[in-house]
Amino acid sequence: MQNKIFDLFDKAVEGDREALEELILSVKDMIYNLSLRMLGMPFDAEDATQEIIIKVITQLSSFRKESAFSTWVYRIAANYLINYKKSMFAQHQLSFEFYGQDIDNGFIHNTNQLTQNVDENLLADELKHSCTNVMLQCLDAESRLIYILGVMFRVDSKICAEILEISPEAYRQRLSRIRKQVGEFLSEYCGLSQTGKCNCKKRVGYAIHTKRLEPNKLEYSNMSIADEKSIFNFTRAMEEMDQMSLIFAQLPKYRSPDVIHRFIEDLLDSSAMRVVAGAGEEVTV
Repeated sequence: MQNKIFDLFDKAVEGDREALEELILSVKDMIYNLSLRMLGMPFDAEDATQEIIIKVITQLSSFRKESAFSTWVYRIAANYLINYKKSMFAQHQLSFEFYGQDIDNGFIHNTNQLTQNVDENLLADELKHSCTNVMLQCLDAESRLIYILGVMFRVDSKICAEILEISPEAYRQRLSRIRKQVGEFLSEYCGLSQTGKCNCKKRVGYAIHTKRLEPNKLEYSNMSIADEKSIFNFTRAMEEMDQMSLIFAQLPKYRSPDVIHRFIEDLLDSSAMRVVAGAGEEVTV
């Protein structure tokens, strides 16, 4: 697989438009899923994914094939997302304390008027996926990235350390502390942990009332689920996860929206060779 990617890369930098498109399509879902988990909202993830794709293309000539192409792309995406300031949650910071208080006070009885006769189980599932993404925003950006890579994407600790440019041991220590912090919150508040006070179905009415959930606009339920093996080309060796981590680890990986595919095609059709040859901030791996 890696040889195929390197072959596509060689052809892409030589000006092969089809090779460049295939190369970018091979990482677009990976970029989108990382953006979605890092930023918390699908519309922010779409914008960030497009901007990261441009960075990958403009910096393509700086890739030295000293690591997996996906690792190099992840580093570009990680550097960009850690410093991303345009997302809704970057402008409205959350904390576990605030989120816990919101859960304590946030229950309204579900009614047909609120649910608009949409199945409550479907609404609860939508809320679960939305809530877990929002919950991640209670972590600072770098801690969030460490948790997403290690627990949700199950990336090998050596690769995570390479992406973050720290030692594997430092990465594992930080991941352990973050998992403990998240686990304590989930244990107290999240019903999926079997001990938490919250329940997705019971929160549906409140979520609709506060405009956090729109019964006729279910974003996660309408997303296409991707085959995990087609997205991540990383070694699956990962620290044994505790039960709290599994709540996040079992969330699905999504295919990037069609708008991302159209964006890639339009971008390559308009200026592929000029963009590839253009100078960009180098990220050498």
